[in-house]
Amino acid sequence: MNAECLSIVMPVYNEKNTVLEIVNKVLKLESLKELIIVDDGSTDGTKELIQKTEFDPKVQKVFHEKNTGKGACLRTGFERAEGEIVGIQDSDLEYDPNEFSELIAPIQKGVADVVYGSRLWGGKPQRAHMFWHLVGNRFLTLVADVLYNTTLTDIETCYKVFRRDVLKEIRIESNGFSVEPELTAKILKKKLKVYEMPISYYGRTYEEGKKISWKHGFSALWTLIKYRFVD
Repeated sequence: MNAECLSIVMPVYNEKNTVLEIVNKVLKLESLKELIIVDDGSTDGTKELIQKTEFDPKVQKVFHEKNTGKGACLRTGFERAEGEIVGIQDSDLEYDPNEFSELIAPIQKGVADVVYGSRLWGGKPQRAHMFWHLVGNRFLTLVADVLYNTTLTDIETCYKVFRRDVLKEIRIESNGFSVEPELTAKILKKKLKVYEMPISYYGRTYEEGKKISWKHGFSALWTLIKYRFVD
């Protein structure tokens, strides 16, 4: 596997205060082949900031005309990814890109097809979670574990890395945050080799810019149930 093997897809929506910092952190990764930024119709100046900034040649910029959701961004980014391994990076500062080197190691060794970075495994720095977010995530993860006979601890994590050829076999239908349970369902139904590793988490509050809410939990639950019985 090539040293520069990693394609990172970064969905962006209204993150003008954090996007440049997180891009610079990602660009320091030795394994990085390309960073695909997908702006999802930002209205706060993020789009213009990305447009005018001269990034490293490894950066691709893609712009959606209107806000369509995280799933649509990942679909756009995955279609363009050329690295042997593909990872997801949110455009806030909740996750540490330096941990990609640990997450891709099982794939590089040939023992994993997919690796999840768990915020709930312990052993890494964790900002205290918002209680109802934690309860919701644990409930959805439990449902996934029961429905798909697995032992994951954090299906809603952003940090998922895949062998690129695995993603070619998965058609993303969700446009919004339901992409997380959809990816999990389709990966587990294919009986792929899924590993999980602890990651750090520097969570935000709603006042600091967090976007996902408890309302997304209902669509996530339906997504897990639906794809258990529908291809």
